[in-house]
Amino acid sequence: MGRLTGGDPSLLRRINSAVVLHALRTAASPASPLAAAPTLTDLVKVTGLSRPTVEGVVEGLMESGLVVEAPAEEGEARRQGRPARRFRFRVEAGHLLGIEIGPHRIAALMADLSGRVTGSASVDVAEKAPADERLDRVRDAVADLLARSGVPRSGLRAVGVATPGIVEADGTVRLGTALPGWTGLPLGERLRRSFRCPVLVENDANAAAVAEHWKGAATGSDDVVFVLAGLSPGAGSLIGGRLHRGFGGAAGEIGALHLLGREATPEEVLSTTGEPLHPLDEAQVARVFALAREGDEGAAAAVERFMRRLVHDVAALVLALDPELVVVGGWAAGLSGVLEPLRAELSRYCLRPPQVVQSVLGEAAVATGALRLALDHVEKQLFAVESTVTARR
Repeated sequence: MGRLTGGDPSLLRRINSAVVLHALRTAASPASPLAAAPTLTDLVKVTGLSRPTVEGVVEGLMESGLVVEAPAEEGEARRQGRPARRFRFRVEAGHLLGIEIGPHRIAALMADLSGRVTGSASVDVAEKAPADERLDRVRDAVADLLARSGVPRSGLRAVGVATPGIVEADGTVRLGTALPGWTGLPLGERLRRSFRCPVLVENDANAAAVAEHWKGAATGSDDVVFVLAGLSPGAGSLIGGRLHRGFGGAAGEIGALHLLGREATPEEVLSTTGEPLHPLDEAQVARVFALAREGDEGAAAAVERFMRRLVHDVAALVLALDPELVVVGGWAAGLSGVLEPLRAELSRYCLRPPQVVQSVLGEAAVATGALRLALDHVEKQLFAVESTVTARR
C-alpha cells in the first residue's frame, strides 16, 4: 500500500475504515471474541485505534449504509442505565451472484455480503445451443433469482461467472471447445451489459478449486489440485493458497496431454463401438461404466483406457506441482470405481503421492467458486487489507 506519512491522511482514513469495517464484519462470526454487535469500546480494543478515530469511522460507515446501530440487548438498559451503543455490519447492504455456464445448464447462486447463500436458480440449456441462446438462458436464470429473492438488480455489488475454456483477464474466452461459438467470445463484455456492477469471468475448474478451498474438501489445504473429471478433463490449482492461472490462463488444461503422445482422442477412449462418443453426452458415458460393472468385456476395456488416461493426466500435474491434496469433481466423480484406482496409480507414479478425495460440493462447486470470485472482489473494495485468493496479478 506504500509508505504512510503525515501528509497522506486520505490513505490513513481508508485504512482505518477498512480495519473497523473488517472487525464489525468478523464480529458476526461464531468464532469471534467480539459480541455480534460490538460497542465502540469493543472496537477500540480489537482495532487498537483511538476512540475518537473509531467513532468517526463508524459514523462515516453508517452514512455509507454499510453499518447500522443495533438495538440494545434485552435487559441491558435495566441493568446498566443507558446502554452503550452497539453496531453491526449490514450484510444485507448488497448482494453477490455466482453463475456457472455449463454445457447442459445454467446455475446461479445469490449471497449477502457475508458470503451466506440466500437463493439459487438453474435453467436447462441444450448442449448444442449457440452462444446467444446460452447467454439468454443466463439472463433468464438471473431474472428468476432476482424476482424470487426480491433483490433489485441495482443491489448487486459484483457478479462472478465460471465457464469452460481459457479465459483472459478481461473475460474473453480465448479458447473454448466445449460450448458452440465460445472461442473468441467477449463473455465479460457481453454480460456487463446486463449488470451495473463488476462482472468477473473465470475458468470453471479454477472456480471449483477455489470453492473447495473455501467451503469444501480442501478447507485445510493451501496446495490443492481440483480435477474436473470427464472425457476431456480440466484442472484448477491453488499454490500457497492462491489460484494459479499461468501466464495466459491456460494452466491446468490437462485434457490436451493426449496430443503429446498422439494417442486416441478423449472421445475415443470410452468408445465400445469404434465410433467416438460425444464429449458432452454424460448419459452415454454412464452406460459404458454400467456395462463394465455388469461384466461386458468391451466396456471394461474402455473403462480401463479411461482410467489410464485420467491417471496419466492427473499424475503429470501432481509431479509438476506436488500438491498436498487432489480433489476429484465433475460428472466422472459420480461414477463408481474412479477414486480408488486413481489413488493406487498415483502412489505408483508420483514421488510423493497426494491425498485424493472426492468433491464435497458436487455439482454446486463451479457456481460456488464463481460466487467466491465476486465476494473476493467486494472484500478487496471494502477492506483492502491483503490480496485475495482469486486476485489477478
